Amino acid sequence: MQFNFNELEAIKANTGRWDKPETLSRCIGLMDLTSLNHTDTVSKIESMVQKVNSFKEQFPNYPQVAAICVYPNFTKTVRDLLKDKNVKLAVVAGVFPSSQSFLEIKCGECRMASDAGADEIDIVLSLNHFLGGDYNKASGEIVEIKKAAGKAHLKVILESGTLNDPEQIYKASMLAMEAGADFIKTSTGKTEPAATPEAAFVMCCAIKDFHDKTGIKVGFKPAGGIVTPKDAILYYAIVDSVLGEDWLNPNLFRLGASRLANNILSELENQTISYY
Repeated sequence: MQFNFNELEAIKANTGRWDKPETLSRCIGLMDLTSLNHTDTVSKIESMVQKVNSFKEQFPNYPQVAAICVYPNFTKTVRDLLKDKNVKLAVVAGVFPSSQSFLEIKCGECRMASDAGADEIDIVLSLNHFLGGDYNKASGEIVEIKKAAGKAHLKVILESGTLNDPEQIYKASMLAMEAGADFIKTSTGKTEPAATPEAAFVMCCAIKDFHDKTGIKVGFKPAGGIVTPKDAILYYAIVDSVLGEDWLNPNLFRLGASRLANNILSELENQTISYY
């Protein structure tokens, strides 16, 4: 598979076309506001949810975030407190971030998260199978987990920084989509490198090819290391350039971030904002 990385370089060179306040504002509405720390507590998650609940009162000129993303044991905490029903509840599961366990455990965790109220479930591709060349097992796990997730949308994380080359990223993208992923996502944010423009470009090319082949629109979520407004603009530009306007909405494009919201708000307001 050949990729025209000259196109990516052209996008990078012309991000000024997208670098506008209205684009940054839209990026807030594409964000999965995330807390995935081993030090997370109920009170910390409650505080984050309450800030989401109050966001439109504090910042009426900007869109609400698309989702809150937490560990599965906080699913009920978020579901009970979240007032804005347009904000999705995303939960990492399937033995995140390693995906190293029995399939029954992965499925059980995803089923429990769905039953507790998760709208979306983010899992990690079974890299032990994929990197070992057992693509049928890697695909089969996604199929079974999707069944266990029920009505929840399934995001499959490729951990693109651990894959060897663009061809592997493309192959993993196609495998996940063919197995039923509703979204494909770059990274857990727990390994380096996390999201990169190169991986995003390849994954968006795969999504385009999959759509051309099947008519199915699969979403894209870059995550990990997306901190600055310029980072957000670049990933927005890649999606717009490769996939087009149809993908520039929360149903098909998310930005996974924990620090990005404050940084975008600070730039838009021309002052330091530490709301989240």
